[in-house]
Amino acid sequence: MAVASGSSEVDWEARCRELEAEVARLKGQQSAQQIPGGPRSATRERKTKETDIRVELVLDGSGRCEANTGVGFLDHMLDQLAKHGLMDVTVQCKGDLWIDDHHTVEDVGIALGQCLGDALGDKAGIRRFGNFTAPLDEALVSVTLDLSGRAHLGMHGWHLPSERIGDLSTQMVKHFFLSLASTSGTTLHITQHAGENSHHIVEATFKAFAKALRAACEADPRNAGVVPSSKGNLIG
Repeated sequence: MAVASGSSEVDWEARCRELEAEVARLKGQQSAQQIPGGPRSATRERKTKETDIRVELVLDGSGRCEANTGVGFLDHMLDQLAKHGLMDVTVQCKGDLWIDDHHTVEDVGIALGQCLGDALGDKAGIRRFGNFTAPLDEALVSVTLDLSGRAHLGMHGWHLPSERIGDLSTQMVKHFFLSLASTSGTTLHITQHAGENSHHIVEATFKAFAKALRAACEADPRNAGVVPSSKGNLIG
């Protein structure tokens, strides 16, 4: 309702419209801070006698995943990574699965880590550190990471009761994260607090990793355009 000139009443409808416009403007600024110059993305192709892989990664995505590695449980975990990390992940892999899943899982981790490093660039303006604890029924797993440029993997209290989850060898879970950390330059610590079911433990791990990685990759508006390191770089 319009207010007559000179009246002390507040035009609340007009005020709401002003506030809505201000919120939209601030959201636009936030989006620009989070995605400087457009979505951070990278593509890697890796071809050896053991695997033929193409990986596409968009850090500022919507959680979309298209994974076809030939290892069904790995595809399921990549879907968790995309969904909970709010990144878009495309993985196509043809590997020597007639031998076993080792080369496929290892090389997917290698290529995905390379994409992560490429997409982050010099890491200016990001938060750098991330930490998350994810439960899944009886399982509880924490992931703490630092996009430091220095590769390290620590697995604490890690125990999987079974040797396989579907078509995935459980020993390859650690190898996947080791490959990813090595090629992306990530300091990564995974702590299993509880868990009796291998599927639950591994899925909780991927969810916690996705959430921790999302936090580390996000823009820090108080440190926009600045590499978050006293050294001035995060190249190792």
